[in-house]
Amino acid sequence: MIGWERRYPAPAKLNLFLHVVGRRSDGYHLLQSVFRLIDLGDALRFAPLTDGRIARAAPLAGVPEERDLCLRAARMLQEASGASLGVEIAIEKRLPMGGGLGGGSSDAATVLLALNRLWSLDWPRERLQALGLELGADVPFFIHGRNAFVEGVGERLQALDLPPAWYLVVAPPASVPTAEIFAAPNLTRDTKAIKMADFSAGWGAGGLFGRNDLEAVVCERYPAVARALAWLRQHAEARMTGSGACVFAPFAAEQDARAVLARMPEGMTGWVAQGLDEHPLRALAD
Repeated sequence: MIGWERRYPAPAKLNLFLHVVGRRSDGYHLLQSVFRLIDLGDALRFAPLTDGRIARAAPLAGVPEERDLCLRAARMLQEASGASLGVEIAIEKRLPMGGGLGGGSSDAATVLLALNRLWSLDWPRERLQALGLELGADVPFFIHGRNAFVEGVGERLQALDLPPAWYLVVAPPASVPTAEIFAAPNLTRDTKAIKMADFSAGWGAGGLFGRNDLEAVVCERYPAVARALAWLRQHAEARMTGSGACVFAPFAAEQDARAVLARMPEGMTGWVAQGLDEHPLRALAD
């Protein structure tokens, strides 16, 4: 159902692995990763404004308006399309900021996907992805709407079928700035590049594939992340997602993930989430 009264989901993603395979001359890092959508996320609501204004319904703690990706996404789409209608955006924020779950990028993608229909623009997916890339490297993935093998700075996507899985996601009391981690002198930047088939073969062998090259730097600088990872690894194979701070472990069955969640110590927050095959709003750009 498409309509102004609807609540529009903005799901999180997990990096099942994250390798830094090089660096471009402009300083951007070249990555390889697999992004997996999960059913944990934020939600957005939209209300039309006939005066053309782009506004948010309430302030978002720690995010001034000029840095709000949702407002920036709406304004960019309005300007690029010539849409005369405005919008008020309300966000139900569940994902932690600085958590490595792609929350801000997913929110921005949901803005583009929803307003593409609510403003009757009917842009094709590729055009929305190109606009989204101007907001951040992860935004095109959420518009793409399928689990993917990811390369480049995050803009090169190959759809990937993944087996069903449940995840325990743990959020330690820390917010990790992505730019700080990528600027670290001791960050590994020369991991050997792989092919998508290498991931598929390794995944099929069971357990997590590869590693997260950012994990060692984050754990060194943010002890809360190191503690969360150490605790989770007592119960399952675990890894940090993105540039942190969240860590996760995969499980074949929901009850196994919930059993570990029940033992989580005080001071940590956690959720059990199911892996998705595609974004709930993917059809909005078909």
